[in-house]
Amino acid sequence: MNILARILPDWLRINAVTTLNLTLLVGSMLLLGSASAKLFQRLKLPQVVGYIVIGIVIGQSGFQLLGPAVSPALAPINSMALALIGFMIGAELKVSVIKKYGKQFLSILLFESITPFILVGLCVSLVSFLLTGSLSLSLSLGLILGSISAATAPAATTDVLKENRTRGPLTTTLLGIVAMDDAVALILYAISSSIVGALTGSGSVSLGGQLLTLVYSIGVSAAVGLGFGFALSLLNRTALNDDGRILAFSLGAIFLCAGVCDALSLNSILAMMAMGFFLVNYAPPKMKTTFTLVDKFTPPVYVLFFVLVGAKLDIWSISTLTGLLALVYVFARTIGKSIGAVTGAFLSKAPQTVQKYIPFCLLSQAGVAIGLSITAGHEYASSFGSEIVLIITATTFIVQLVGPVCVKYGVTAAGECGLNLIEEDVLKLCTASEVARANRLDCSTTCPAVVMETASIRSIIDSFSHFPNTGYAVTKNGGALAGVITVEHLKDALAISADFADSLVAFDIMDPVVCTCSPETSLADVYELFDRYAVDIIPITDTNNTALGVIEEPAVYHFVREKVTTLHLQTEEER
Repeated sequence: MNILARILPDWLRINAVTTLNLTLLVGSMLLLGSASAKLFQRLKLPQVVGYIVIGIVIGQSGFQLLGPAVSPALAPINSMALALIGFMIGAELKVSVIKKYGKQFLSILLFESITPFILVGLCVSLVSFLLTGSLSLSLSLGLILGSISAATAPAATTDVLKENRTRGPLTTTLLGIVAMDDAVALILYAISSSIVGALTGSGSVSLGGQLLTLVYSIGVSAAVGLGFGFALSLLNRTALNDDGRILAFSLGAIFLCAGVCDALSLNSILAMMAMGFFLVNYAPPKMKTTFTLVDKFTPPVYVLFFVLVGAKLDIWSISTLTGLLALVYVFARTIGKSIGAVTGAFLSKAPQTVQKYIPFCLLSQAGVAIGLSITAGHEYASSFGSEIVLIITATTFIVQLVGPVCVKYGVTAAGECGLNLIEEDVLKLCTASEVARANRLDCSTTCPAVVMETASIRSIIDSFSHFPNTGYAVTKNGGALAGVITVEHLKDALAISADFADSLVAFDIMDPVVCTCSPETSLADVYELFDRYAVDIIPITDTNNTALGVIEEPAVYHFVREKVTTLHLQTEEER
């Protein structure tokens, strides 16, 4: 037990797994992880780094609140998180995108996977041979670590992209690469382990046998995912108007599919990707609601997942030799990923932003790499298995902290942050004055949405026929807000007293003001006022209650939709 754990009182050392302890731990993980993420965001660092740091503090390297006795009980969280990540990545693999960027994806994928495999293999083998003098051991270490280095963690990468609302060629390419390079890593590992088996005499399965097993796993996993996607699309056809039921069906199908894959020893991430791919390409258009609802469910699961990633890292058990090989591995993998990605992007004539910044976005390493290291640890337990596990654990600690920061730098430098805005984002970011300007209702006393209380009905009717607004703010002398008039009010007044229309003024037909907003009020708050007071027109006033104009619910809706559409079209043109 390390020094941090020793300072805890005995009652805080949780060694027994009970329902109470798990409830306490999950609550603590969510609160501490979220608080740490907020702190790291203020430091301009990705929130995922905050999750992992908290995991390190309370895990095996820190206070050991999440020790070896507790972590297995929380293992389902890992399966749930990876299933959701795979599902959401699959949603990005649209057929139109694959047709457009297929050559680019394949070129970058092969080079960014095979180049680090070669470079890590050579560097680790050379350093290990200089330190140990054993050629077979050194080559074995190089081959296994080289194959593992090809994998890139999709979880941390996609979390950064989601946090920063990225959209553009770099984002599209990155999602395609991290979704597929794990498969390349598995193939390289199958080949490498067969060669290592021949070198060490520990191989029990031939290369052909391993490759057949791999093909079976990939094929059946994809088939299972497609089957569940088809079944979910049929189920949701009968529940498209009930968001709660859609979410229940969707999560049930996702987790059931992941459970089936775990039971059959299949690749659950690949199955989830196939499921998301089917739904986004071949299910009814209304099924897009599924992805929106599932996406809103993911944040707490992601918090728990990354806290657990940090909790499993034991940075105190690394020897000098292991530490040196870990540094060589990180250095060679980083160089290999960078050179390979740039080469692949250049040969496929990818956009300049992709060629320039994709090397920063492929450093993260986690799930598949750790899984392969554990597999190697079992297969070569009598020789170098423990060293493989420690090296990957140590390097995961490094790249999981540095990787997300580099991803954020890459997408920021590429100018893709904040381009994937949805309507909810526009509502939070835009203000009432922006809608007024978009509708040419400039905040001034000459604005067509503001009339004096002495204005005649005839002049107001004439104004309605020339301007898009359907309501007015009525002011007193000096500009102070007095009331509001809408088209409906005007119609009612004319229907009742048409004969006296020429003698009526705005004061005679205006309604009292029930609420106002300022030019700086966010559209989200404006919508809340619409709902709270059951109105569709709200006067805009300054701090002196001077009427500056009005904001109308249809205008807000049109502004938000147009803003999102324009932004997405602009991004498409830049690709």
